[in-house]
Amino acid sequence: MTTRRIRGAAAAVAMAGAVTACSAPGNGGADGGAAAGSVVIGVSSEPDTLSPLLGYGKDGNSKIFDGLLARDADLRLKPALAKALPEIGDNGRTYTYTLRDGVKFSDGEPLTADDVVYTYRTVLDDRTNNTAKSELDAIKEVRADGDDKVVFTLDYPYAAFAARTVLPVVPEHIAGEQDPNTGDFNTKPVGTGPYVLAGWSKGEKLTFKANPDYWGGAPKVKKLTMAIIADDDVRATRLRSGDLDGATLPPNLAATFKSDDGKKTYRATSYDFRAVSLPTGNPVAGDTAVRRALDLAVDRRAMVDKILDGAGRPAYGPLPLDDDWFAEDVERSQDLAEAGRVLDRAGWKAGKDGVRAKDGRPARFTLYYPSGDKVRQDHALAYASDAKKAGIDVQVESATWEVIEPRMKHDAVLAGFGSTGDPDFGLYTLLHSSLAGDGFNNMALYDNPAVDKALDTARRSQDTPVREAAYDDLQRALVKNPGYTFLTHIDHMYVLDDRWKGLTTQTEPHEHGFASGPWWNVEDWQPKA
Repeated sequence: MTTRRIRGAAAAVAMAGAVTACSAPGNGGADGGAAAGSVVIGVSSEPDTLSPLLGYGKDGNSKIFDGLLARDADLRLKPALAKALPEIGDNGRTYTYTLRDGVKFSDGEPLTADDVVYTYRTVLDDRTNNTAKSELDAIKEVRADGDDKVVFTLDYPYAAFAARTVLPVVPEHIAGEQDPNTGDFNTKPVGTGPYVLAGWSKGEKLTFKANPDYWGGAPKVKKLTMAIIADDDVRATRLRSGDLDGATLPPNLAATFKSDDGKKTYRATSYDFRAVSLPTGNPVAGDTAVRRALDLAVDRRAMVDKILDGAGRPAYGPLPLDDDWFAEDVERSQDLAEAGRVLDRAGWKAGKDGVRAKDGRPARFTLYYPSGDKVRQDHALAYASDAKKAGIDVQVESATWEVIEPRMKHDAVLAGFGSTGDPDFGLYTLLHSSLAGDGFNNMALYDNPAVDKALDTARRSQDTPVREAAYDDLQRALVKNPGYTFLTHIDHMYVLDDRWKGLTTQTEPHEHGFASGPWWNVEDWQPKA
């Protein structure tokens, strides 16, 4: 067992920094962002659905819904729709939750245990198109015990189960009357949360209004608008012009606001990594020797310094360096000489054009990145440059996700993943062979029996040393046969008008914008005097 850096979640919580000023609010633009009680935030993307039954808000912090539990700034679990943390029995096989009194959905109907049961049963139903249902694999049964108690029975003890119950709860009296895959609940949701959806212009913005009857108290921010702006530069320009009150930005653009009066920059550490998926079925990218050579060829530290302006860490696997579960002996530096030896031994011989070949096939493959994402573009270009030094020709192309998605099983993608809470949350869906090609789950179609065994062992054990050993084994197996080239873990950067109190950040997952960011607790913000 390796010696670990033992750091609590609090030590990894994001750093608020940068510019402080005696703020004069921005002009707010067309949406009136600077008007009292109104905030306009620029984000890079929008969800496909607003239904938790299809995966929306599954990791918590949805503004429309609540889960049985929630997380505080330090990622500790706390009661939400439940009165208290669960009662655990039968050696970790039963979890009992008692609901908070007096909670109502935004349509005025009361929350009951039946709503919780309906939510979980529907997510687990094979007919429901929820690609995250494997995360609830441990559930054998969920039932109501009266109006205010819910009992989960598990097939096996699952150490991380309580953290899964941040899943938002939906109203059976509305969602239960519709097809969960096609019903209008997907775009017209009703929940118990602090905000109600007021409007959704696809590709443009989502507008939320405060729920005056929210069980946690009526929010002071009365109107919250999420403006959908895919291009990083455009988002920065609109923030500078006063059209936005805040935005998520890549580090190099966030840095340009350091001298702006009335703006404050927030930096959040994250589990969010950038990696190149190497599809198993690709004759070059799927070759183990090529994968190992690429892992050795990349200069991760240079990517952190030059692309992220230092706002991140090298990624030697899916878990960040400062995570308690990280196996420290898997850290590795760029080694072009060893990359060459790996390829030589596997029969990939250098050619006159500098590109290696084996049995007449050149070491060449295509790498896609999503258009408008400057950080991924820069990672892709740096990766191709490093690969070329090892004799591997990576052809970089940009495209929309509509173009990329059908190609993921055959072509490499500059991908982003990462989940907070427990290593099972991010690693199982990324790597387990049972989920190969299941949407964005295991998009590399990775199939490694040693990794599957480690994932299954860690998921089904409540013994921390056993779980640690399994995740150590997994991380070492990824070094020997990497289905992805892990590049960097990214710190998320945000710039906002400095006119509200109570802004903090959490350690964040890959998904950020709608839920994560300084607005994760926007319902608690207070206006500055």
